[in-house]
Amino acid sequence: MELHEYARYDAIGLRKLIGAGEVTAEEVETAAREALSVANDQVNGLALPLFTPALERDGAGPLAGVPFLIKDHGPVARGIPFSMGSRALRGVVARHDSDLMTRFRAAGLVTLGLTTVPEMAISFATESVRYGPTRNPWNLERGVGGSSGGAAALVAAGAVPVAHGGDGAGSIRIPAACCGLVGLKPSRGRVPCGPDMGEAMLGMVYEFGLTRTVRDAAHLLDAVQGPGVGDKYTAPPPRGRYADVLGAEPGPLRVAVTTAAWSGARVDPQVATATLLVGRTLEEMGHAVTDARPALDWDDVLHCATATSVAIASTLLLAPRSPDPAKMEAVSRRLLEVAKDYSALDMMAAFGAQNRVTRSVGAFFTEHDLLVTPTLGGLPARHGTLRYDDPDHTLTSWLRSIFDYGPFTMVFNVSGQPAISLPLGQSDDGLPIGVQIIAPYGREDLLLRIAHQLEQAMPWNRRIPRFSIGRR
Repeated sequence: MELHEYARYDAIGLRKLIGAGEVTAEEVETAAREALSVANDQVNGLALPLFTPALERDGAGPLAGVPFLIKDHGPVARGIPFSMGSRALRGVVARHDSDLMTRFRAAGLVTLGLTTVPEMAISFATESVRYGPTRNPWNLERGVGGSSGGAAALVAAGAVPVAHGGDGAGSIRIPAACCGLVGLKPSRGRVPCGPDMGEAMLGMVYEFGLTRTVRDAAHLLDAVQGPGVGDKYTAPPPRGRYADVLGAEPGPLRVAVTTAAWSGARVDPQVATATLLVGRTLEEMGHAVTDARPALDWDDVLHCATATSVAIASTLLLAPRSPDPAKMEAVSRRLLEVAKDYSALDMMAAFGAQNRVTRSVGAFFTEHDLLVTPTLGGLPARHGTLRYDDPDHTLTSWLRSIFDYGPFTMVFNVSGQPAISLPLGQSDDGLPIGVQIIAPYGREDLLLRIAHQLEQAMPWNRRIPRFSIGRR
């Protein structure tokens, strides 16, 4: 299988080829390994050498034979070391699979490697001191977002059709926007986070994946959704298979569109224009489109972001062997200091802030079926724009700086609704622009249905990154 041919297919396309006997799973894996080697030389998205052999999986699963990558944000797969992008974590090996990894294996995904993240996975730029910058295949001088940056870069470059991601403030959607991909953050409780956590970082971190097509996102969600054993809470059961609803008409919807950030952050005119164009397209489809957004206090969102960051740091502070702060980057050191002094009263205040945001957003969706916003406030940033290793940062100043860059995503980590970033725009100089769509809690079916409609009406598959295996 030639590399340029391999890179043209999404996950379902490859699965159909394998199922029809036109190519073997072994031939696809060989092509993927070569593609990953070529792409990684350009984008620097792998945190470790490729796994040899690939991780064990079910050869008869619904995505059997599809090449796949997992993210270096914590213990994911049994026997695989993780570092959270830090020089302070070396030789730490996952002792068992996460519930989600068990489902990735059962789906038949061929897991070939581990992808780069910023240190502690709390940045919208994947450029840790440990691994250096991960580069954007649309323009190698630009960043890929974070924290699922390595995953996004390698999927966009055509090295794999799908990769694991995690989203604690926008960390699936923002890399998707930077790299021209589909990035779905499911509803709270839709995808399991066990067995090591009852709720991932106070229920504000979500795991799923990055894809190039909406249908791949739907099929992947079908493969991994549903409660884990002993989960603290779960999302409402789906109304059927997500892949089966893609072609169905959603009927007339009440759609709100906004390009104004709750924080007051500036929004690039090209980003705003792309978002408004999506609103006009939905109106032409027969939906009722208005200018509206949930009313909320941005300080409440920042309070929740602080609590989520503290929860991430607490996993290190509670570990049998705490990391050496001297080997960590500046904001990580600040975060550990904040976490040590964070009190039970501070955490209860954060839960109060989360409740206020969740109630406000929930009320908004009693009167609207969808909300459309930009994903990022601007275009993919140049390397070094976000300075995680800047000793002048406090945790508060750091959070404000990343939310100036990406002000639209964190709200829905707090409130729990499903949200998706779609590559529906392109800048004057050829960079992708992501537009975020949010649906009511538990309505991934509606979100994927409208995403599929937009994929047909505003197709992005003809836009190919400057560096792509498919161009070779």
